Amino acid sequence: MRPRAGWTLAIVSIALFMTSLDNLVVGIALPSIRTDFGGTLEALQWTVNGYTLAFAVFLLTGAALGDRFGRKRMFIAGLAIFTGASALAALSPSIEALIATRALQGFGAAIVLPLTLTLLSEAVPAQRRGAALGIWAGVSGLGVAMGPLVGGAVVEGISWQWIFWLNVPVGLVLLPLARRMLSESYGPNSRLDLPGLALGGFGLLGLTFGIVRADVLGWTSATVVGSISAGVVLLVAFLVWEARAPQPMLPPRLFRSRGFSATNAVSFAMFFGVFGS
Repeated sequence: MRPRAGWTLAIVSIALFMTSLDNLVVGIALPSIRTDFGGTLEALQWTVNGYTLAFAVFLLTGAALGDRFGRKRMFIAGLAIFTGASALAALSPSIEALIATRALQGFGAAIVLPLTLTLLSEAVPAQRRGAALGIWAGVSGLGVAMGPLVGGAVVEGISWQWIFWLNVPVGLVLLPLARRMLSESYGPNSRLDLPGLALGGFGLLGLTFGIVRADVLGWTSATVVGSISAGVVLLVAFLVWEARAPQPMLPPRLFRSRGFSATNAVSFAMFFGVFGS
């Protein structure tokens, strides 16, 4: 593997681990956060849901912005947003402020996560790309698996604020490394696919909102059924539009690639199966 490819793998793997970990680590801290801020457990649950919903809504947007304005540039921007939001979350004076900063974290993660995959694919030679994508999937799974363990250790050993403070030095180290070591690349489209972004974003919002509310309202409630149904309809409309759009952000031909389909299947399974539970 070329030196720059090795640096790219290291940088995107650390960023991926950090954003994957943050999806689950906060759930362990909810009792401690409640002790400081009060409020109902359902209100506190929005510190998790705020991240999840923002991540889902802007996931396609993050990838599209990287293709249009530069993957390295947008990766750095997303990482800066995530790092800054982590510091703001640690400093939050109220549960409302914490929910808002968690949503901002989710927005930053939605930019970072898809671009870790495209940056890695561009940097690694084709003959070694399968192994690199295997490492990518393994790191993502490790972040999910270690979330409860890390969250419990930090909350018991220090305080819940350090769940967020730990991201700050990591982000501050990664930012100059990414600026220096990553190579810039662009997607094939010269403009954003705005209808596709709207259909995909609102479709993922409906689907994710229904899933995260199902535990409280029940899977048969009108809100959950209506939200998931609307999400599915919009995502189908998104796929139909992408098949006909002059400059689609997700060309249907990509799904003929086994690597692309398998990687995305694993990512979405982990997202909806773990983060939406």
